[in-house]
Amino acid sequence: MKLLVLKENNKSENRVAISLELVQKYQKLGFEIFIEKDAGLKSNIDNDEFEKNGAKICDNISAIINQIDVILSVQRIDIENLNFKNEAVLICLANPYFQKEKIKNISEKNISLFALELLPRISRAQYIDVLSSQSNIAGYRAVIDGAYEIQKCLPMMITAAGTISAAKFMIIGAGVAGLQAIATAKRLGAIVCAFDVRSSAKEQVNSLGAKFIEVQNSESYDGVYAKEMGDEYKKQQEKLLSDTIKNQDVVISTALIPNKKAPILITKEMVASMKKGSVIIDISAVNGGNCELTKIGEKIDYNGVKIIGYENYPSRVANDASKLFAKNIFNFIEQIIDKQKKSIVINYQDEIIKSTLIVHQNKILKEDLKIN
Repeated sequence: MKLLVLKENNKSENRVAISLELVQKYQKLGFEIFIEKDAGLKSNIDNDEFEKNGAKICDNISAIINQIDVILSVQRIDIENLNFKNEAVLICLANPYFQKEKIKNISEKNISLFALELLPRISRAQYIDVLSSQSNIAGYRAVIDGAYEIQKCLPMMITAAGTISAAKFMIIGAGVAGLQAIATAKRLGAIVCAFDVRSSAKEQVNSLGAKFIEVQNSESYDGVYAKEMGDEYKKQQEKLLSDTIKNQDVVISTALIPNKKAPILITKEMVASMKKGSVIIDISAVNGGNCELTKIGEKIDYNGVKIIGYENYPSRVANDASKLFAKNIFNFIEQIIDKQKKSIVINYQDEIIKSTLIVHQNKILKEDLKIN
């Protein structure tokens, strides 16, 4: 079997879908490893390091793509012009609900596309869960960026010249990224509060030493993912956020609804009420952003408030993010490999496979991904 790792072509993408230590593990599964030239450079992995570990560096992937059984990328899927081997497998973060045209193009090739962001939330999928591993990195990095951007110290300091009060951080969304942001900000000495529509998040937030702020409303929700709430709840939520946000030094927003545009939670009026020098880090920028003023991929200044909308937060810690991502993909590939026969065997009844397989045998398998 032959496996190819693609070089990412998105300017904000610094990760690579394989790590040095996994090259030999793939070989033990029965793979010959090809890596597109310079695929690891932005993650500080040179071509010769991959070669020393047994991989072959490929200058021109079009020359070998028709021999490749498994193709890996972080999020590169615009490769429909290549001459694939029939029934080849492509595994990546496809962001399918925002790239339906590209999914349609891939469906015209006889390959199978697995979108790892569609993994089911079941216990045996946890070690494959790329969203969780990358969200952890994103939450951490958001706090580091926030600490860098504000002209304040994070912890309280008592000095002979006077006392410096601790910085105030507000985290919107207490999922994996939000909880890591809370933990990181607390370790750095900030005063932290957090909001989430899920009442079940309160215990987790409090356990990290942060204050949970919540809407006092009968419309309670305890699901795994956030969801869109009713109009009355939204009114109360807006007032709660408006009253809280004006006193914060850093606001980190992480709120996403699966497969939908990010909800607007921070209005222009809220930003106008914030102190000069305060910062908004909008992790959800890639899906539109939680702040009304966020510009994807940019850092802007609105009346003295910085709004940062970098589109790829895990990529800002590319080396470690790549290691975690690569391990997640390796764990996934073990699900589709017959280790005895050294061949690809896909169990279409497996819940992990059914959830993530979106293109197969020239068909788009999920109705809501089809273009009408």
